[in-house]
Amino acid sequence: MKRRTDLRTVLQAVGAAAVAALAGPVAAQSTDIRGSVTFESGAVIPKGHLEIYLEDTASQNNPRRRASQTRIRSDGGSKAIAFSLPPPASSAASRTLRIVVRLERADGWLVARGSTQLKAASPVNVTLNTVMY
Repeated sequence: MKRRTDLRTVLQAVGAAAVAALAGPVAAQSTDIRGSVTFESGAVIPKGHLEIYLEDTASQNNPRRRASQTRIRSDGGSKAIAFSLPPPASSAASRTLRIVVRLERADGWLVARGSTQLKAASPVNVTLNTVMY
């Protein structure tokens, strides 16, 4: 027996497809924390690896202190490097979160470090300062 498709079924299918099409781009919008890294005095960032992570300063000696992190390679020719970090797992951002950036040579030697407090809905700019041993 052949079943007729009625207007109601067709409209429900079209409506569901329209909702899915509109909700897709909204759900795909990035909630990542974006920012840039510069070197002191506007100099070129030396060659090495940038380790960028969120640190919760309220939780001392806690293994979950680093909320999220990423690594970026510096070629030694840029004055600024853009980065993106996934947001912390907890939906409510803590006021004690800060972004820390470490620049290390290929052998693991720390070259520079910088940090800044994370402020909601504002661009992040971290300035690296040379480490003195």
